[in-house]
Amino acid sequence: MTADDLLASVRDDKQTELSRLGSSKTLYADTRGEMEEAAVRAAAATREQAAVDTFSAWADDADGDAADLFARAADDAAERLDDLAAHAEDRELGMHAKLDGYDATVERLGGLVGWTLVDGKVKEQLTGFFTGQADPGTASTFRSARDGVEALREDAADLLDAACESDGDWETAENAAADVIAAAYDHYFETLEELGVNPKPVC
Repeated sequence: MTADDLLASVRDDKQTELSRLGSSKTLYADTRGEMEEAAVRAAAATREQAAVDTFSAWADDADGDAADLFARAADDAAERLDDLAAHAEDRELGMHAKLDGYDATVERLGGLVGWTLVDGKVKEQLTGFFTGQADPGTASTFRSARDGVEALREDAADLLDAACESDGDWETAENAAADVIAAAYDHYFETLEELGVNPKPVC
């Protein structure tokens, strides 16, 4: 297996989940139905703060190229948090609860890949929201942020190609990525159900 194979497999296996996480219902769930600019900024800040916490802890616990990559992921999230000028809410995010349980480097690299697949979808929705708010500056910030998240995914994939020495390593990384997406989706699904919203698209 290669990192390209892993990405293709995870995207195929989690196609439905990623598609739904890429809908406007994600922001609705994040804000618990309060789709005002301040609420959206706070929800985005909550995601960025969780990323700072997770990836900075990983960086402190790693070495070499993996430590550098995790530190960059944390620094990028911290910069986005500063740009938002909003306070993060004190609440748990399903996928970060999953990520925080990963210990091995291969598992964490796979988890980072899964996180980027989810976070890229969220950044697309944030870009669209602020475009609709006639705030092109903030929309551009999130568009650039999405590009940065995609760059992290590419670099994580490169490190996986170097770090995975067996089929078992690849299976560990793939399962980690898929489980992060599943955790994000479960949180999304459960939140929408609590709000009385059908999480599934209506055809």
